[in-house]
Amino acid sequence: MSRIALVDDDRNILTSVSMTLEAEGFEVETYNDGQAALDAFNKKLPDMAVLDIKMPRMDGMDLLQRLHQKTAMPVIFLTSKDDEIDEVLGLRMGADDYVKKPFSQRLLVDRIRALLRRQDAVENNEVGDTEETKVIERGDLRMDPLRHAVSWKGKDVSLTVTEFLLLQALAQRPGFVKSRDQLMDVAYDDQVYVDDRTIDSHIKRLRKKMRTADEGFSAIETLYGIGYRYNEE
Repeated sequence: MSRIALVDDDRNILTSVSMTLEAEGFEVETYNDGQAALDAFNKKLPDMAVLDIKMPRMDGMDLLQRLHQKTAMPVIFLTSKDDEIDEVLGLRMGADDYVKKPFSQRLLVDRIRALLRRQDAVENNEVGDTEETKVIERGDLRMDPLRHAVSWKGKDVSLTVTEFLLLQALAQRPGFVKSRDQLMDVAYDDQVYVDDRTIDSHIKRLRKKMRTADEGFSAIETLYGIGYRYNEE
């Protein structure tokens, strides 16, 4: 049973969504502000977090930043219909998806399940032997999609689902250029719109994480105005 943390200052949303998720077989923890959630996460992390952006004490953006210092668990933002700037900002900061308020609870459940399947493919036995599930070894890079595991020069690197998918898409075909549009298709479904700068921000975060394992990491090359490619070192 996957544990979902639902963080929102609207008690009606906490009540109704938690009831829906529990009926779908999830274990749900609810928090009405970001600080309360962070205090709980410091003791035990959930499998996924669904965060409102605008909350008292600590908003969703700040909470996301704190989470990414310790975990790569999937995060979905809940946003108001007039929060388009916040949506883009959240995705650039590393959120994996967002759902607009008012939202279909069925849509939210589907998004949660999709992210958990990608994150937890081995335990759910929902993937076969395909190009997307094969272990990738490119020089100092090793990626195991089934275990969502990445290492560089033998050192583990913790990536979010989105960062993992972007690196996988580039490393599968070293030397070949992937446009930003192609990378958007890899990382997001058709119902999520992101702009070029969002992909650039994810790549920037990805490089930064790889450089925690090796300050000289330079395998991801930017081709200005075109896209990115992975150069096997």
